[in-house]
Amino acid sequence: MMNNNPNQADARDASVERELNELKQQYESLRDRKVRTEQDVANLTEQLETLKKQAEAEYGTSDMEELQALLEQKRQQNEEAVARYREHIAAIQADLAKVENGTEER
Repeated sequence: MMNNNPNQADARDASVERELNELKQQYESLRDRKVRTEQDVANLTEQLETLKKQAEAEYGTSDMEELQALLEQKRQQNEEAVARYREHIAAIQADLAKVENGTEER
């Protein structure tokens, strides 16, 4: 049985129209997010390619594992250089102490 009450029909139409407007707003928001996300992906992809080229130019590779190995190698070289420098300073201090002690004895 159909209800021909105009007030109920108007309320239903208004409800559907409100929901339609809300859905349109959600769609617009989602579309905007999609466009921004696509732009972000494009920008990040471009940055990644730039960094890969830079790594290739500076280190001969853009492979992450190879770069990690190079980094570890550089760290070890730095540690060895610091150890040699520490020994050099200790030797200078020892020589200086000998000179100072020799001067005091005279």
